[in-house]
Amino acid sequence: MRLSLFLLFCLPLLITSCSSRMPEPITFPYSQQKKMRASGHWEILAGDLANRINNELILSDNIETAVYVKPTCGDEITPCKANETSTFNEAFRDLLITSLYDYGIPTRSKSTPESIEALYKVQVVRHNAKRTRTMQPGILTTLSTAVAVLRNAPSELILLATGVVADIANTSYTVNGHYEVIITTSMIENGKYLFRASDIYYINDKDFYQYQETHTETTPITLKSKNSSSGISVDISKNPFPSPPAAPIESVIEQGSTSTDQKDI
Repeated sequence: MRLSLFLLFCLPLLITSCSSRMPEPITFPYSQQKKMRASGHWEILAGDLANRINNELILSDNIETAVYVKPTCGDEITPCKANETSTFNEAFRDLLITSLYDYGIPTRSKSTPESIEALYKVQVVRHNAKRTRTMQPGILTTLSTAVAVLRNAPSELILLATGVVADIANTSYTVNGHYEVIITTSMIENGKYLFRASDIYYINDKDFYQYQETHTETTPITLKSKNSSSGISVDISKNPFPSPPAAPIESVIEQGSTSTDQKDI
């Protein structure tokens, strides 16, 4: 009897342990990531980068060397063409130059052989999968503990404790979107990296275009119909979906007179 019970409970375990299984997916430990939602956040990032660049210049004994902030689009070599830079790129370069100047770092408006180049690039990342966000670990436990401990406490103390927990929950609340940006800043001297930092932020879904590089300006094209030798010039850069051209006035009058005659008949 005992042997039968042993086999009944242990046999499934033995079969399961012998079978091949895929590794179980697990998530990373709880961490926090900031979300950019205003131009003021760009200014904070520029100030933080200027501080780190200043520290690196001191450590590398380049505190007197001038720095040139190079505008780049996509990589560290290609310069931005006309109408190619993004809203963030243009604003962030100005903010970074201002922050470097505030730290007393000699900053040039043009590159020279003696200057150190500080440059950055922005990569927009989209996640199509729906991501579930949970509250910060410990908030629900704190709330439950407060309810249990303060069950017989005065109403004023209960109200105060509830407000504290609500403030904690409110400050940790944010909406998860589908977009992130990776902002990589580098400082190069004679082809050698002196400083490099990558910062990752969440952004609002509807604001992703502010970080995305725009396309170069297009040229007008000429469209011709089979029955017409004269072409119609359309500038796609201004209107990618142009409306059809209006019919000539003579044609409209002729069509109107024809329809009137038909009604009289």
